[in-house]
Amino acid sequence: MSLLAEQLRQMLDYSIQEACKSGQLTTSTLPDQLVIERPRDAKHGHLATNLAMLLARPERKNPRVIAQTVVDHLVDEDGLIENHAIAGPGFINFTFTAQAWQRVLEPVLTEGERFGYAPSNGSRVNVEFVSANPTGPLHVGHARGALTGDAIARLLEAAGHEVCREYYVNDAGKQVDTLARSVLIRYQQQLGKDVELPEDHYPGDYIIPIAKAAIERFDDRFLNADPFAEEGQWLEPLRELAIDVNLRDIKQTLGNLGITFDRWQSERQLVDSGAIDASIRQLQQDDFLYEEEGKLWFRSTDFGDDKDRVVIRANGVGTYFASDIAYHRDKLQRGFDQIIDVWGADHGGYVRRVSAALAALGLPADRFTPTLVQMVNLVKEGEAFKIGKRSGNMILLQELLDQVGPDVIRFLFLMRRSDAQYDFDLGLAMEQSMENPVYYVQYGHARLCSIIRRAASQNLEPCTLNSPELQRLTHPDEVELIRLIAEWPETLQEAAKALEPHRLAHFLMNLVGTFHGYYTRNRKAAPVVNSEDPGASQARLLLCQALATTLRAGLSVLGVQAPERMEREGDEP
Repeated sequence: MSLLAEQLRQMLDYSIQEACKSGQLTTSTLPDQLVIERPRDAKHGHLATNLAMLLARPERKNPRVIAQTVVDHLVDEDGLIENHAIAGPGFINFTFTAQAWQRVLEPVLTEGERFGYAPSNGSRVNVEFVSANPTGPLHVGHARGALTGDAIARLLEAAGHEVCREYYVNDAGKQVDTLARSVLIRYQQQLGKDVELPEDHYPGDYIIPIAKAAIERFDDRFLNADPFAEEGQWLEPLRELAIDVNLRDIKQTLGNLGITFDRWQSERQLVDSGAIDASIRQLQQDDFLYEEEGKLWFRSTDFGDDKDRVVIRANGVGTYFASDIAYHRDKLQRGFDQIIDVWGADHGGYVRRVSAALAALGLPADRFTPTLVQMVNLVKEGEAFKIGKRSGNMILLQELLDQVGPDVIRFLFLMRRSDAQYDFDLGLAMEQSMENPVYYVQYGHARLCSIIRRAASQNLEPCTLNSPELQRLTHPDEVELIRLIAEWPETLQEAAKALEPHRLAHFLMNLVGTFHGYYTRNRKAAPVVNSEDPGASQARLLLCQALATTLRAGLSVLGVQAPERMEREGDEP
């Protein structure tokens, strides 16, 4: 709820209490369904409420009559309301004074870049994301899940939660064994042995540096080893080496993107700890497993899944689903109030089965919150585009980072709903123009900083919050800018509640667009800095300071820099 909306809510609460005392109402508490929001048509005021219509049934009165009673008992000691009107079936529309909006600037400037943040609520949330297999470098397809997960973690922290960022390392199973075999073959090739890499192995050139590292560490010890044997003395050391190298590369790429993790959870450690066996044993004891065709099946249809799922194959090896059951059990047993998994849309079928397994284990499945992200396509001039070939057919995330930088990738990826497919336009991303959304927003911040710097060179500083000059902020454009600033805390908290970081990008675009429009329209008639009217200039500079602070707060949650200088900064204030 915005700052003025919260104040209005308090006034409405007091109003109905006073109306009860006077005998005109019997309901003394605000309904849970109370809505205070901006009217669709700006002509109807700044905020509107449905309070009177909600009270109509319990009061057995016409909502317009109730609305009149509410406004008759309003107490506005601070002079916040300019006028109010009863509209339609009983909506109450409010228009606030310029002075009311001016008061909004105080928390912005006192809280700084934490403006809009909620206090700690004691809730612990685990956000698991990326979790790409350590069988190779990250590619562009991993970027969306990585950025969505990181932005969700930042949102939750801004909402007062304690967040643990977690990466699940799939370092057990057939895929990492295939990785080790691929390294062994490349290792033997580097030592001059004539051996072919099968098509179902990892073909990327990134394997070659790992093979060379294996030569440095093991010399020619495994030159004559059979890469197609089930087991061998080479398997464990080459597997560990390959995973270590790939994870180091993954961590570096994520770090370059501004993403770090609190915990790297190894699947192999989970296996070795007995956690998977313990989960299977508990399900078996509670009769949620049965044997058929030599396999062990989980009765997931008992919990709404479309079919039962295999947890132990006929060869006695656990499935990936068995590992997932143990992993999610482990996370909930670590005491998290909520566990959020950011998965690709192709994992949508896992949601129901994981929830079913948690319920079967007697764990609170409602604490499990999956977030699905759709695929991203890289395009240039409307056609699919490939950056490089050094990893076979993969377009590496690091290559994209080298092309456009982390800020562009973060903002453009986070502008779209994560559950909608997205075409990343490389041409647009590389533009240093107002057509590029991240440039547009960052330039708005740089322009604000430029205005403040240049005013300082003319001995003009922003006025203080208690200065009478603040009352000069009465221009409709200025009031609209303050109104948008006031919406930031609600926008931030609602985005955190919905796990939708794209809402922040849209807010910032709107805020900057409104500022650019204000700056351009008033550049000659009423410039921000006017040496002939220093009082108005000081008030507008305070507004610029508040706008810059809000932009920094928003960009920070998205993990994007807020530069104070940019090449196109040369506009005169």
